[in-house]
Amino acid sequence: MNITRENIDNLNAVLKINIVKPDYEEKVETVLKDYRKKATIKGFRPGMVPIGMVRKIYGHAVQIDEINKIVTDSIQKYITDEKLEILGDPMPSDEQENIDFDTQEEFTFSFELGLAPAIELNLTKNNIVTFHEISIDEKMKNDYIDNYTRRYGELRGANSTEDKDVIKGKIEAVDTDGNSLPDAISVENASIGIDIIKDENIKSDFIGKNIGESVVFDIKKAFPNDNEVGGLLHKTKDEAASIEGNFRFTVNEISRFFPAEIGQELFDKIYGEGVVAGQEEFMKKVEDEISASLVRESDFRLMLDLKELAMEKIQFDLPEEFLKKWLLRVNEKTTKEQIDQEFNSFRKDLKWQLIRNKVARDNEVKISEEELQREAENITRQQFQQYGLYYATDEQIGNYAKETLKREDDAKKIADRILEDKVTGIIRDIVTLENKSISVDEFNKLFEQ
Repeated sequence: MNITRENIDNLNAVLKINIVKPDYEEKVETVLKDYRKKATIKGFRPGMVPIGMVRKIYGHAVQIDEINKIVTDSIQKYITDEKLEILGDPMPSDEQENIDFDTQEEFTFSFELGLAPAIELNLTKNNIVTFHEISIDEKMKNDYIDNYTRRYGELRGANSTEDKDVIKGKIEAVDTDGNSLPDAISVENASIGIDIIKDENIKSDFIGKNIGESVVFDIKKAFPNDNEVGGLLHKTKDEAASIEGNFRFTVNEISRFFPAEIGQELFDKIYGEGVVAGQEEFMKKVEDEISASLVRESDFRLMLDLKELAMEKIQFDLPEEFLKKWLLRVNEKTTKEQIDQEFNSFRKDLKWQLIRNKVARDNEVKISEEELQREAENITRQQFQQYGLYYATDEQIGNYAKETLKREDDAKKIADRILEDKVTGIIRDIVTLENKSISVDEFNKLFEQ
């Protein structure tokens, strides 16, 4: 067997593998002998089938299979031995000679290779990136506290309806004079949120009602959505589509939401008993939480800007025609036109991946098991807090994180996240950062540009 490489240019090469009979003959015979031991052919006892018959039946397929294995193994070994960094996978060349396995004993296979470009990390302190520090304003603090008061609020009964109340009672179809219809739709324990009524005049009719009082209304004007009508009348969407006319709702129960009052009881519910004492400590805690959240937002924006800078300043070419052919080959249901349309996005992602890998390799970046566990715990803690689960113990979070890392896809995402952070951290140390104070509205506009 002989392997040669012809470099078309710095980014494209053709690999040729020449295979002669001695390369595969012994392997084929070994497989056929094993087949003979297992073959079940009528008229012969197991293991007693003549080798000539086994060769006649299976020889051609076994030969092709073994040659393909040799080719695949040889390509991988060559790439490893030569320390080639390739993009995509080796692809059969368009110039591949026709092969006839029935008549040939010697074969030459040609494969195209897309080579990774040489990359020079030419970033310096002369490259300036802005770090956007988001200012905390009173609205932000008030919204944050309002979120807590609503999260820990409660529904209480009321005697007269207001525009945000939820009411329960009997709903029944009536005629134009408000009289009940025999055998008509009737639900004893229906529920309506007054604020979701679409027609303003009907909504106003529901406000100021006492328990026991009724409202007659056009159901399709109040709720043009068939899903809402179905939910109210305990019907399917299809059944609700044909329902129309007037209905009477008799109020039996009024529920009103009351936000939690700001005080020690709320502080204990949020953080645990005695953790925060008094209004001053609560406000400090709120500001710390907002600051931590804003730093994460600023760091995320900085990571995007560092990536953009790296891709702008570190220039190199890619074997684009090879990559388009490869994408078309591995995505069988995708057309050439779709590949062309989406290639810019693919090119950008690949370019960053190559820069990231180069930075990681040059700086010998490693990811330890402890780092994986710690990051998984950080993600878990954030997820728990989003659902208001502030009381989860370190042991509970650690166990949940361990289960997450057992899932291969999740573990890879976490490892990629750590690698991304480490690489952008290295770039951050190379360039110059300029801090800029910015409002949250101005910060959000950065993502619209």
